[in-house]
Parts: sequence; structure tokens; C-alpha cells
Amino acid sequence: MSLPRYAIYYAPPPSSRLARFGAGVLGYDCNDGADVPHVKVGGIDPAVLALMTVEPRRYGFHATLKAPFHLGDASEAALMDACDAFAARYAPVPVGRPMVATIASFVALVPAEPNQRISQFAATCVEAFDRFGAPMRPADRERRLASGLTPRQVGLMDRWGYPYVFEQFRFHMTLTGSLSHDQITWITPLLSRASQGLASDIVELDAISVMRQDDHDGRFRVVARCRLKGQRS
Repeated sequence: MSLPRYAIYYAPPPSSRLARFGAGVLGYDCNDGADVPHVKVGGIDPAVLALMTVEPRRYGFHATLKAPFHLGDASEAALMDACDAFAARYAPVPVGRPMVATIASFVALVPAEPNQRISQFAATCVEAFDRFGAPMRPADRERRLASGLTPRQVGLMDRWGYPYVFEQFRFHMTLTGSLSHDQITWITPLLSRASQGLASDIVELDAISVMRQDDHDGRFRVVARCRLKGQRS
């Protein structure tokens, strides 16, 4: 029997336009843990969009702060308590306006303007929740190595369990799985047009969410959303 995995993500407020858009693209609402109809993206057949979003649908619409991990010696209750305590100390972080962009071989929503505060906050999350993760399994490490990491990314993975942390981190909310160059070329502008309703929204990282995947074949869903309540500077 496989053990559950957990992650610390930013998931937009469930009722927000951003959350509804992301869930609609992926066809899955990670707040309710339920399938939802795909939004209209140009003239794309919903079945085609479903195929393009198989992998991100497993994780739900989110931005990674602390990548998925199995618990070490700690309990889920201890992780929840730590999430509450962390959220009580830190203030919301402005993200700004979202825009569609290509990252490597997938498409995502990213901040229209660079914001170092987001990267700093993500680094703090990595450090704060590192103690909860069990050591990376050899099979998981081999799978990551096969993706073609730099020496620096390998070092980060071996220390922190994930290669894209600290200066390698980029805040993004994934909209597609890995696509070919031709697929990216035609779907990116379609997703940009579909997301135009978000262009005037100012996104704020207002909470951190504990996400859980019950087994290897399951999907992540929100099990706790801890609002950031620290003093704004």
C-alpha cells in the first residue's frame, strides 16, 4: 500500500476568478477534489485539452512552495499545526497581475512583473517545512536525474528534496503538461486569450495550503488552507 504524499502549495481562494480559471483549464478543482468541466480555450476540443492537462490535473491548480514529500517521523496533525503557526507569523505577499508564459516544455501562469519577495517567501517555506519530509526515495531521485538536471540542481535536490528551490525557483501555476514545440506554439496564444479576464486582477499570496495525495494514482487536494496573518511591513 502506498503512503500519502503532502505538499505546501499556494492555491488561490476557491471562489476567486483565478481558481475557477485554473480548475477549468485542468478539469479538476483541488479544493473540492472533484472534476469540473473544461473551460473553452479557443476552438480546442475538450478531449484534446484533457489530454494536454493529464499531469497537472494530478496536482491541482497551484504554485509550488514546498514540493511533494512523504512524511518522515512527524504526523499529519503536526504538519497542520506547523502550517497554522507559520501562517500566523507571515504576512500576505503580493504576486501582481498574472500572464501566460512558456516554461521549458509547458505553459503556465506567471507574475507579469518579477517579484523577489515571492522567491524569498518560497525559500522560507522550503526551510520551515523541510523537517517534515522523509528522505527522497532512490527511484524518485533517479526519475529526477533522468530529466537532465544541472550539477547545482542535483545538489539542491539531494539537500532539500527538490531541484527547483532558492535561486532555481520560479513562481508559476501550471496549465499544461509537457508539450511539443508545435503544440506550445498554437496553444499558448489561445490560453492567453482565454485568461484575458484575469488581466486586471492583482493576485496576492494570501495563504498556504497543505495538500495531500492519498496514494500514487490519486490526485492532490487541499486539506487545510492557512491564511497568512502576520503584520504587513
